[in-house]
Amino acid sequence: MRRFTSTDRRVALSALIVSAGFAAAKFAGVVDDFIVARVFGAGRELDAYYAAFGMPDLLFTLIAGGALASAFIPVFTGYLATGDREGAWKLASSVVNVAFLVTLVAAAIVALIAPWLVRRFLTPGFAPEQQVLTAGLMRLILISTAIFSVSGLVMSALQANQHFLLPALAPVMYNLGIIGGALFLTQPAILTFWRVSIPLRPVWPMGVYGLAVGVMIGAVMHLLIQVPGLIHFGARWSPSFSLADPGLRRVLVLLGPRILGLGVVQLSALITTNLASRLGAGSVTGLALAWRLMQMPETIIATAIGTAVFPTLSALAAQHQRAELRATMRKALGIIVLLCVPSAVALIVLGRPLAGLFFGRGNADVVAYALQFYALGLVGHSALEVAARTFYAQQDTRTPLAVAAGAMVIAVTASLLLMRPLSYGGLALGNAIGFTVESGVLVWLMERRLSNGETT
Repeated sequence: MRRFTSTDRRVALSALIVSAGFAAAKFAGVVDDFIVARVFGAGRELDAYYAAFGMPDLLFTLIAGGALASAFIPVFTGYLATGDREGAWKLASSVVNVAFLVTLVAAAIVALIAPWLVRRFLTPGFAPEQQVLTAGLMRLILISTAIFSVSGLVMSALQANQHFLLPALAPVMYNLGIIGGALFLTQPAILTFWRVSIPLRPVWPMGVYGLAVGVMIGAVMHLLIQVPGLIHFGARWSPSFSLADPGLRRVLVLLGPRILGLGVVQLSALITTNLASRLGAGSVTGLALAWRLMQMPETIIATAIGTAVFPTLSALAAQHQRAELRATMRKALGIIVLLCVPSAVALIVLGRPLAGLFFGRGNADVVAYALQFYALGLVGHSALEVAARTFYAQQDTRTPLAVAAGAMVIAVTASLLLMRPLSYGGLALGNAIGFTVESGVLVWLMERRLSNGETT
C-alpha cells in the first residue's frame, strides 16, 4: 500500500507554492509593520489605524471573503468536475456581481454611520479626537473592501482551477501597497534598523491617513496581479446575474450559515478590541502586532495547507470517497501539528527579541507580553484551517457555525475573567482557549461522521 498518492504529491506541491507566497507576503507585512511602528510608535494614532480595520474586515469577511469562498469553491468545483467550464465561469461572474453590489452598498452605509459605530461599539474607550480619527481612517479603508470583494473571488476561482501561484502573490502586492503608503505618504521620520539610520521623507505627507491610502493602493494591486490567470483559464464576465441560476442559489444557501460563522469570529475580535481600548494606550496595538506575529507560522504552514487541500477535499466529497477524504484530512492535520508545536514554543521563547527586531525596542515588551498567550492557541487555530474546510467541502456550513458560536462564548467568558489579572494578555489567552476548543470539537465531530459512514 502506497503511503503517498499522486493526489498527496499534487497537494504538497500546491501547498509549497502557497506557503512560499504567504511567506513572502508575511515578510512584506512584517516590513510594513516595522516601518509603521517605527514611524508612529505604539500610541493613539496607531491604535486608531488598527482599530479602523474592524468594520471593513468584518464586511469583507462576511460578504466576500472567507465566507463566500467556502460556499463558492465546492459549487464551482462541481461545474469543473463535469467539464462545464462555461457554466463555471457564468457562476463566477454572477457571484462576483452580487458580492460587489452588496459590499458597495454595505460599505456606503458603514461609512455614513462610522462616527457612531466607533463611538458606541468599536472603541468606546478612545478619547473623542481619537474616535474621529478612527472613523476617518475607516472610511478610506472601506474603499479597499469593495475592491477585495472582486479580488477575493478571483483568487478562489483560480485556486479551484488548481492554480495557486498568482493567488499566492496577491497578498504580497497588497502589503507592498501599504509599504509604499508608509514610506511616501505618511510623515518624516528616522528608521533605525540594526544601528543603521535611514531618514524618511515622504513625497506627500498625509500623516496616518497615508497608511489608509496605501491600503487602497494595495487592494488594487491585489486584483491586477491575478488578471493574467483569468485570461489563461478563459474567464468570461458579464454585467448581470439571475437568482434563478441554480448554482448561484446553491452558493447563497451555503453562504448563510458561513456568514454567521465568520460573523461570530469577527464579533469576537471586535469585543477584544472593545475590551482592550479600556486597558490604556498601547493595548490595542500590542494585541494587533502580537496577532500578526502569531499569524506568521499559522499562515505559512496551516493556511497554505488548508488552501491547497480544499479543492481536493471538495472533489473527494463530491465523489463520496469518505475513506480518502478522512485520510487526506488526517495527513493535513498531522503535518500542521508537527510543524506548529515547535513554532509555538519558538514564539514563546523568542517573542521579545522578535518583537524588538520587527517593531522596535520601544514596542517589544508590549507585543511580547500578548504574543506568549496567543502562541498557546497556535496549534488549535492552525488546525481550524483544515478541520473547518473538511465540513465546507461536504457543503456543510451549519456544523462549523454551531461550534464557532459555542467557542466564542467560551473565549469571551475567559477573556472577561482573565483581563483583570493579566490585562490585555488575558484577552489573548481567552482567544487562544476559544480556538483550541473549536478545532478540537470540529475534528472530533468529523472523525465520528466519516467513521460512521454518514453522508452530507
